Amino acid sequence: MKPTILVVDDEPSIVLSLQVLMQRAGFDVRVARDGDEALHSVENFTPDLILLDAMMPKRDGFDVCQTLRSNPAWKTLPIIMLTARSRDVERQKGLALGATDYVTKPFSTRDLLTTVRRHLGLPAVTGGTGPAS
Repeated sequence: MKPTILVVDDEPSIVLSLQVLMQRAGFDVRVARDGDEALHSVENFTPDLILLDAMMPKRDGFDVCQTLRSNPAWKTLPIIMLTARSRDVERQKGLALGATDYVTKPFSTRDLLTTVRRHLGLPAVTGGTGPAS
């Protein structure tokens, strides 16, 4: 069974590029366009990993991360925050609220895939972004 990635971002172009990238790498992908939708999605089906934008309408990624971490069922769910906020204080805030990792935009797709695979306990793939083995 393929690991499931939940992509949470309000920017359609980012969602599409992450969706294509993760699907090509062999993952099932679900999408949420804001924080509330992300929380409802996780309640209905817990993904194997979340790619979470920090700046979104309704509930920002920091609030979503904190809410997820407050539930014992999701304490160990890998959450990688993806954000344009690159200041160290935001990174520290994200990690303090329970993010597993923090990646700033723009990011290298190869590095992001390596990070995703590492947090899923999967071996790194060499030679590009082809299907996961």
